[in-house]
Amino acid sequence: MPRKARELGPLEVKRLSKPGLHAVGGVAGLGLQVKDTGARSWLLRISIGQRRREIGLGGYPDVTLAQVREKAREMRAAVDRGADPAEQRRAAKRALLSAVASEITFDEAARRWHKSKRREYRNEKHAAQVLTTILTYASPALGTVPVGLISLAHIVQVLEPIWAEKTETATRLRGRIENVLSWATVSGFRSGENPARWKGNLDSVLPKPKKLRSVSHHSALPFDRVAEFLVALKRIEGMGSKALEFAILTAGRSGEVREAKWSEFDLQKSVWTVPADRMKAGREHSVPLSRQAMLVLDGIPRFLHSEIVFTAPRGGSLSDMTLSAVMRRMGVAAVPHGFRSTFRDWVAERTAYPSDVAEMALAHSIRNKVEAAYRRGDLFEKRRQLMQDWSDFCAP
Repeated sequence: MPRKARELGPLEVKRLSKPGLHAVGGVAGLGLQVKDTGARSWLLRISIGQRRREIGLGGYPDVTLAQVREKAREMRAAVDRGADPAEQRRAAKRALLSAVASEITFDEAARRWHKSKRREYRNEKHAAQVLTTILTYASPALGTVPVGLISLAHIVQVLEPIWAEKTETATRLRGRIENVLSWATVSGFRSGENPARWKGNLDSVLPKPKKLRSVSHHSALPFDRVAEFLVALKRIEGMGSKALEFAILTAGRSGEVREAKWSEFDLQKSVWTVPADRMKAGREHSVPLSRQAMLVLDGIPRFLHSEIVFTAPRGGSLSDMTLSAVMRRMGVAAVPHGFRSTFRDWVAERTAYPSDVAEMALAHSIRNKVEAAYRRGDLFEKRRQLMQDWSDFCAP
């Protein structure tokens, strides 16, 4: 035990200015540490078992002499009881830091979850849409809420206003919030049940989506009118009409056609290979090109400054409204995407091609998981004949 020092008074302590540790008495081992800079703080030297510890008790004069002596007596009493005040203080600090770290907000959790899953998305556009949906609809209510405190009431507050009006968006949003909170639980930022879970939870307070959502199909032109439509379409100048004609002949999606690049085409073999990051199913898709589709490509000029096939007037790809605008000017009550339905109806009603050939031509995913696991080929040669038959049917 340190030698007992003379007990100094407040005025004597105030006058201590020489750098070093000055014993102030009153409690064994208690002293005032004076730094070269003039800063002063309290220090208690104490032996715990076989170890000597130095414990800081705060700065002077913020902590007064009377206060520090009381703190020092409490610590010595704790040591006499077998405790380790220094370790207790470190444990308390660790607990505080852990508590602070666990209070990340919902927005921060959403961004971390999104980053961890980024490789799963089809492309950058899809990845951005996922996070944007969360930030647009969930963040106004949940953004600054600690993720560990989010409850069922919070989730209902977010979903209820859009559940009936924007059912598809709301159901996707619910799933994404559930994923964010699951990530937060696994990462140690929250515990307990997931309040965004549907079954046995939200299904008790919100209507079933299928009861609300009325299925609306894309307006499509009957297949018997396609040839007549293409005659009128060929009279229209512009890249939009060319892109629409090509989309019809290939039964492709508007986005796949609008963003097509010359490097994706093997013109010798009449094949267009759409990369996976532009396909809805996330898989590369090879499209056999009919003679009519090749004629469309032959009539399109190639620009040195652009790889895009159907180039917009100011460069880059056509906008997503360009093809629709062409149809509106023609006075046709249908949309470009509807020609995929037109093609599918034609296959079913006017040909003997198996359904799976048509579905693969449309690049649809195989819903039956067992069948998908065993399907290896892409029926390319059968699809080549199918697409030629379709183009011949569409020929004006």
